[in-house]
Amino acid sequence: MFIPLHDANSLKHIKHQYVTIALIVTNIGIYFFTSFGSEHAAQIAAVSLGYIPSVAFDTAELPPEYALVPGYLTYITYAFLHGDIFHLGGNMLFLWVFGDNVEDALGHFRYLVFYLLCAISGAVVHGLVAPDSQMPLIGASGAIAGIVAAYLILHPRVKIWILAFGRIPLRIPAYITLGLWVVFQFFMFLLGGEDQISWACHIGGIVAGAVLIVILRRQDVPLLDRHIVTPRAVRIDQTSVAQPKPSETAPRWGRQ
Repeated sequence: MFIPLHDANSLKHIKHQYVTIALIVTNIGIYFFTSFGSEHAAQIAAVSLGYIPSVAFDTAELPPEYALVPGYLTYITYAFLHGDIFHLGGNMLFLWVFGDNVEDALGHFRYLVFYLLCAISGAVVHGLVAPDSQMPLIGASGAIAGIVAAYLILHPRVKIWILAFGRIPLRIPAYITLGLWVVFQFFMFLLGGEDQISWACHIGGIVAGAVLIVILRRQDVPLLDRHIVTPRAVRIDQTSVAQPKPSETAPRWGRQ
């Protein structure tokens, strides 16, 4: 639909988005670690660390050599794996543009908890929709969907620079851009599209993000906040400007 570029939405409570940066670095590092080498190695990582509903619901079982972590951990580990560089890049771009302000509203630790809970929620909803699936679910989309929902609730009026259709630069309020994105996710979910993209995972993340931002945000952080006003030239009323005293402007004549 669109590519987010910049939101010009400054931080108010934290100096730097340390957790957001750490999540991006971690995702990139894991991608390159699991991608370098044979394609078979990447497939092993996806099967071993991805979320597989049939395995989670005990209707299927992984071979022992693939069971690298306990099954319950795959509700989180799946969110740090990506299929290709475009899958990774899209998720990390959304995380970079919108994650810092959500981290600012929550604080570092609660933001990390928020991110992981949104990822878990995405996996849970995906599993409930397709409990017999034997395909591994991978990608940070569930967590990113939660961040988008939280940002929309926090800053709906902030204008965001985007590339519409991947090529047209526009500056549009978040309630339009992100609101349409959320509606699109629900539309595709109701349409029944579950091919290469798990819309159910996105829905799980959106719902979790919308609920958790209300519960976990700082007490002094309002909802539906922040209209960023671009400074403009200010007209000065001439009548309000102090006038110099006559003695300061009149010529001084010498005595005759």
